[in-house]
Parts: sequence; C-alpha cells; structure tokens
Amino acid sequence: MKNAAALSEQQPVADPVTGGAGAAADLSTRDRVTQLLLERGATTAAQLGSALGLSPAAIRRHLDAMLADGDVLAREQTVRGSRGRGRPAKVFLLTDAARVRCGTHHYDNMATAALRWIARTGGPEAVEKFAAEQVAALETRCRVAMEDAGESPMARAEALAGALTSEGYAANASTIASGGQLCQHHCPVAHVAAEFPQLCEAETAVISRLVGTHVQRLATIAHGDGVCTTHIPAQPRAQSGNTVTTVRTDR
Repeated sequence: MKNAAALSEQQPVADPVTGGAGAAADLSTRDRVTQLLLERGATTAAQLGSALGLSPAAIRRHLDAMLADGDVLAREQTVRGSRGRGRPAKVFLLTDAARVRCGTHHYDNMATAALRWIARTGGPEAVEKFAAEQVAALETRCRVAMEDAGESPMARAEALAGALTSEGYAANASTIASGGQLCQHHCPVAHVAAEFPQLCEAETAVISRLVGTHVQRLATIAHGDGVCTTHIPAQPRAQSGNTVTTVRTDR
C-alpha cells in the first residue's frame, strides 16, 4: 500500500485556498482520510492535514463534509496524566457505518447470534473456550512470523506488530517511558467483542504469551476507543513456566 504522502503527491487536492480540483478530487481525498482513520484510529485534524499535505482550511472542509454524511464523528481527545490549560483538541474517527463500507465487519450479526447461542447452551465458560480456540490459529501464525525476533519483549512486540498487520490489524509498536505499547488500529471482531469481551481477553492473553511478559490492555475498539492499546511494562521477561498475567482495565 502506498503511503498517504505519496498518494497526496500523485492526486490533485481540492483546496479552497488554492482553488479546487473538482468533485473527483474531493472524493479521492476523502477516501485517503478514511484510510488514515482506519489505520490510525482517533486522529486530530492537524495530524490528518499534515499526513495528507492539506491546509487547515482544506482538511476542515473535508471533515465537515464527512461529519455531515455520517462517515466520521468528533470527540474530545483523551489526555492521560496532567493536562495543560484549554480544552483538549478534537479527534475524529470513523463511524460504524463507514467501517462497514470499508469491509471491516462482515458477518457480525451471524457471529453474535452464534455466540449468544453458545452462551445460552454452554454458559460463560463455553464462550471463553470458543474465544481461546478462535485466536489459537492466529497465535500459531504470529509465532512463526516472530521466530527471529529474539528475547527482548519490545523487539518481540515490534515483530508481533508486523505479524498482526499482515493479518489485517494495522498494528504498530512503540517505546514509551514506562516500557512499550502495541497499538492495533483495526479490529475485525470489534462489534462482536463489544458484547462478548471474552474475545478481547483471549487476544490479550495471546499478546502476553507472544511478547513473553505480562501486559495490560488499556483501551479497545470494542469498548469505544479509537485504537486497541496494550501496555508492555519495562521489566525482565518471565524465566519460569509459560504462565503470564493479563490485566483488563477497559471494563
């Protein structure tokens, strides 16, 4: 996939400041905005404009049109820790309807109905077992892709991000002061997981095992956040046994 900057250079941009390139360019630009929001989750207008090479007036015009069409929604940016003066910046994210048009929630109704049946007939334990089996194949494929990642949890997280991206999760890993974090900008089962968090819990357990240390899930798309964010504490990898601890904080 070509990056947004390259696309911006190749396609005309309808900028009200410089004079527009017509309706076709408007649609093309909005497609690129949609793709960025799908990959990055909640993003500010300034970040979108910078990534696409658009003036503040141009990106606002496109976002206003997408808001009116029901393709994006706006909310205040979540700020963890101390915050400076003034209101937080607004962030924009795709609506459920826009995600559906991107082909991100196929067969949600059938999957939800199936899990409801499993819950009714087998109880919560059956749902948990089903969720674990569903992510088992993903864990196997990711483990194979991470064979040369080494022992460092952060190096393994970076390799895992690459493996998850190839699976359609649009993931990336980064180092932060308290360790690292793994971000997934797309979740193929977000709508189903909103009702059955066991899917998120099973996925978190997989991340913990693959990274090789306990992890902490800070946010999930299923819970209404723009990105699934998993914190990887800065501490040595567990040396004994295969059991690691996972902690949920989004319920």
